Amino acid sequence: MTSFSSPRLNWEASPLRALFGLAWPIVVSMLSVSTMTLMDTLFVSRLGSAAVAGVGLAGVLTFTLWCFPMGALRAVKILVSHSAGAGNREGFRPLLGAALALSALLGAIVCTIGLLVAPALVQVTATVESGTLAGDYLSVRVLCSAVFLALISIQETRQGFGDSRTMMFTTLFGNLLNIALDYWFIFGLGWGVEGAAWASNVALSCEFLALATVHVWRDGLGIFSATRAHFRNLVRFGIPSGIQFGMEVASFGVMTLILASYSELHTAAHQICIQVLHFSFLPAMAIGEAGSVLVGQALGARRSELVGTITRLTLWLALAYASICGLVLFFGAEWIVGRFTSEQALAHLAVNLFLVLAVFQLFDAANIVARSLLRGTGDVHFVAIAGIASAWLCTPPLTYFLGKQLGWGVYGAWVGICSEILIVNVVLWTRLNAGSWRRVAAVPVLD
Repeated sequence: MTSFSSPRLNWEASPLRALFGLAWPIVVSMLSVSTMTLMDTLFVSRLGSAAVAGVGLAGVLTFTLWCFPMGALRAVKILVSHSAGAGNREGFRPLLGAALALSALLGAIVCTIGLLVAPALVQVTATVESGTLAGDYLSVRVLCSAVFLALISIQETRQGFGDSRTMMFTTLFGNLLNIALDYWFIFGLGWGVEGAAWASNVALSCEFLALATVHVWRDGLGIFSATRAHFRNLVRFGIPSGIQFGMEVASFGVMTLILASYSELHTAAHQICIQVLHFSFLPAMAIGEAGSVLVGQALGARRSELVGTITRLTLWLALAYASICGLVLFFGAEWIVGRFTSEQALAHLAVNLFLVLAVFQLFDAANIVARSLLRGTGDVHFVAIAGIASAWLCTPPLTYFLGKQLGWGVYGAWVGICSEILIVNVVLWTRLNAGSWRRVAAVPVLD
């Protein structure tokens, strides 16, 4: 059977080279995306801690609203990678057509919910100012939901059959555009926090147009070739991942709301840490996603013996990167925090959290790899159940009890996050090493 994996990947001859070849463009893309969010935070930080707290809360809520559709659309990558491994060159077209139709529907729903939620944020924040700014940012940001989800659909498709470089170039383009628009909209036009939201929306729209143009030129969209079977497969593998992604980030959003009601200062410190953590979390996630593509292609080609090799290489690559980032966070905490704020109390909180992050990200990298590889096999239901259960049993309850009731604030929140990661690591790695996913992988992915 001939593999449709990219000649640059050649996973059968060299899994490590294939993994690295697919992963590094995704790493660059995700770092670029995190830089977009980071630049928004850096620009609005000049407007005060209320702006940082407001944008931080609204950013988490925006991402929370996007999480279910983003998770559901990850099914495209699973299906396309299996199809590519089986040598089905044309299999991605109808899948992408179904994903784009689903993106339009889910985007409209998310936008409506966001516009309804935005005015109510002032009721849950520590100050009226931060709540008002959060509502302003959210109400603008969700307007781009359908475009953002369509962008995700095309990105997932291209990753599924081994092309991560196109996404890398278009993401870098969107990021550079966002930096210029941030400065112009926030300060040049005086739009403040809303300017940051509009800058991100315009940049994402231009990024989508660039990627869609390249994709149509190379492969077409296949909008009208989707059948009920393609929608059914997309729902079958997408709904569990979408629910998991949405519920996990929803628990994170609840945690942020609890912090917001406790202290504006603790919310701002948490936001700074999250923005910096993207530089270790997102590349680890990119490495995991690359591993999931190779696992899917290997299973599609009936080469399940390669899964163990891909698993080991993916884990060690993710841990190596996370270790380097941990050293940077540990020794450079004060300098990094100084780039965000000059407020002594805020800086003190953030620096202390950085010491926790330096160790946390090692466990988080292992968690990301385990869930990504299991999804690549098609074992999406088990991953969803484990992720949702650990997220809701640990993070919000411990944030409320330790953070708010006992007065630990953001420290209590991070105790909850660390507990969640440790528990789910044990569960997922036991599943992966035991080979229980083989029962799921044996089920045909495509009708």
